[in-house]
Amino acid sequence: MFNRRKKNDAVAPADAAQPAADETPVAVDRPFDVSEVDLGDGVARVDLGGMVLAQVEGFEVRMQVEEATGEVQSVIFAAEDGALEVRAFAASRGGGMWDEIRPQIAADAAQRGGTATEAPGRFGPELVCRVPAELPDGTQVLQETRIVGLDGPRWFVRGTFLGAPVRDDSVRAPYDEALTSLVVRRGTGAMAPGDALPLTVPANARRA
Repeated sequence: MFNRRKKNDAVAPADAAQPAADETPVAVDRPFDVSEVDLGDGVARVDLGGMVLAQVEGFEVRMQVEEATGEVQSVIFAAEDGALEVRAFAASRGGGMWDEIRPQIAADAAQRGGTATEAPGRFGPELVCRVPAELPDGTQVLQETRIVGLDGPRWFVRGTFLGAPVRDDSVRAPYDEALTSLVVRRGTGAMAPGDALPLTVPANARRA
C-alpha cells in the first residue's frame, strides 16, 4: 500500500551517532536546514546526503529505491499503525511552492477518480486525499492520505501521512515529530525548483 511503483526498500542503519557538542538547534516548526543544526550535537542520525535523519522512537526508517536506476525516491517512517513518506526538493528563494503544487495534487486526485479536500493543520493548509487503489491481491480500496508541504530556505519538503494519522489526530504527534526532526541539506549547486534533492543509500543499509 505504501509503494506506488516497483522499488526495493532499504532500512537505514542505526549506528550514525555524532560526537557531543554544546550547541543546540534553533526551534522551527518545519524540518531544519543544515545551517541551523550542529550535526555534532550527540544526536544519533543517519546521513543520506540531501536529508539527515534523526532516530525517532517507535519508527522504522526505510528508503524507497527505484529498482531500475538505484536512485532513492523517498524516505518512509513506518510504525505499526501507519507511515509518513517524506520527499525533499529544491525551491526558489521566495518559497511558496506548497501554494503552487496543491492545485496540481488536487487535479491529479480528480483525474484518478478521487478527491482532495483542503483542511487546516499544524503546518498550514493540508490536503486530505481519497483515491481508488488496487492492493497486490487485486482488492479495490479507497486509499486515504494526508499531504503537507513545508517551505525552507531554497528547499521544500512534502510529507504524506498514511494509515492512522490520516484519520485520527490523537495519534499523529509522533509522525509530526519525525517530520520536524529532519535536517535538509540542499547544497550550493544550481538546481531547478522542483528537482528532487539527491539521496544516497548508506553502505551498511539492510536491503529488504
